[in-house]
Amino acid sequence: MRKIIICVCFVAMAGSLLAQGDKNIVLNQPDLSRGMSVMKALSLRASATDYDTTSFKLKDLSDLVWAANGINRADIGKRTAPSAMNSQDIDIYVLMKSGAYLYDANKQLLVLIAEGDYRLLAAGRQADVAKAPVNCVLVSDISRFRSGEESSKLIWAAEDAGIVSQNISVFCAAVDFSTRPRATMELQKLSEVLKLTSTQHLMLNHPVSYKKE
Repeated sequence: MRKIIICVCFVAMAGSLLAQGDKNIVLNQPDLSRGMSVMKALSLRASATDYDTTSFKLKDLSDLVWAANGINRADIGKRTAPSAMNSQDIDIYVLMKSGAYLYDANKQLLVLIAEGDYRLLAAGRQADVAKAPVNCVLVSDISRFRSGEESSKLIWAAEDAGIVSQNISVFCAAVDFSTRPRATMELQKLSEVLKLTSTQHLMLNHPVSYKKE
């Protein structure tokens, strides 16, 4: 009996260690029933100038990144945001106090890229922006475009990033969050932290928080 108890305890401890060792964040499936009408959300869309510091709940973080560029037609792998030639060139990196993560839309998962708080790198000269608990950084990998000159690819990248940015803005308006699209970032340092390649370009970032009372 004692041996059985010891074995059960060992298995439980091993499972706990595995859970602690996996620092990725498993996201919820999106809540498709939340929010207000599109027209009402558009009437309330605005660029925030101040942010609440309250940590985001998992359900809110899950819905945010899915609305931005999640998979809405699983059978054909299509996204909530269109992209040039369906290249799906936009990746979303999520910066929080705990680390920098890459959104894996296929698995509805945030994959840890680097531990530590790098929100100031996305804030750039506007340090107050780093108060927001979440910053969504939009990156285009232009190598995913199957044709075209580099100059054309950079134009398509900007257009695709703009569409994802608008998804974030409209979602935040619909659920009463604060955000704004921004282009200012510490480009070199942030590229190094996110381990970007030469074909990956930092495009925009969105600090996101609950509405400040």
